[in-house]
Amino acid sequence: MSGAPIIFDSGLLALRRERSRRLAVTGADFLLARAADDLADRLATVNRRFERAADLGTPTALLAERLSTSPQIGAIRHVDWIAEDGGERLPIEAASLDLAVSALALQWVNDLPGLLAQIRRALAGDGLFLALLVGGETLMELRIALAAAEAEIRGGTAPRVAPFADIRDIGALLQRAGFALPVVDTDRVTVRYDTMFHLVRDLRAMGASNILSERDPRPLTRAIAGRAAAIYAERFSDGDGRVRATFDFLSLSAWAPHESQPKPLKPGSATARLEDAVTAARRER
Repeated sequence: MSGAPIIFDSGLLALRRERSRRLAVTGADFLLARAADDLADRLATVNRRFERAADLGTPTALLAERLSTSPQIGAIRHVDWIAEDGGERLPIEAASLDLAVSALALQWVNDLPGLLAQIRRALAGDGLFLALLVGGETLMELRIALAAAEAEIRGGTAPRVAPFADIRDIGALLQRAGFALPVVDTDRVTVRYDTMFHLVRDLRAMGASNILSERDPRPLTRAIAGRAAAIYAERFSDGDGRVRATFDFLSLSAWAPHESQPKPLKPGSATARLEDAVTAARRER
């Protein structure tokens, strides 16, 4: 048992994803397609070939299919982690991968530190981990509008939009998991909709609606939803009346440690003093 707090209902997530696959709404995977293209571009900048690769947890086969044509990859398989006791178990043997990738999946993990450690163990020495997840202020407009409407009508609020990790959290977790040379950056994507209801429709089609374990069992009433849409339009609309939705993409890159990788100097190993360098620079002025 991992002991991690159970933030997300993994069973409900599986049901929502299955429903999205059945609906097969054309274009509903636009964020996933963007994430897959981004990861493919990042991989292309790495001058390496990876014989054994795995796509970890990506909601559909889109990323694996996108990367299967890359000359840098020998073979790629899709692997889902298994939810158990509030944590996640990755069914992959230690040191069996040269490359691990994941798109828009890690934000739904209950025990992210534990899963990252498992990914690290699954990689052979000098293996690469590339991932993209949503974080930061993703869907902050929807969170604000729903909370304001519910507080106004019900006199209190319930969690309706998942909390997301920020860039500093993810960087620290990669280091904690034992990765070398971790890099995390962010890219904000703003999507515009006719109304809040069009955004919610897209989230449902993606299988990305509320899966919080502590979600309010009471559904939103028409009055609350209508008021939330009005607040959304009042606070987050452009001049043409369309509303904005923020998605912050966090991109992760890290390596399994290997002796060939550059290492920082040990404290006290410098051959020159900073004071001497500053003094010399002043004399040259």
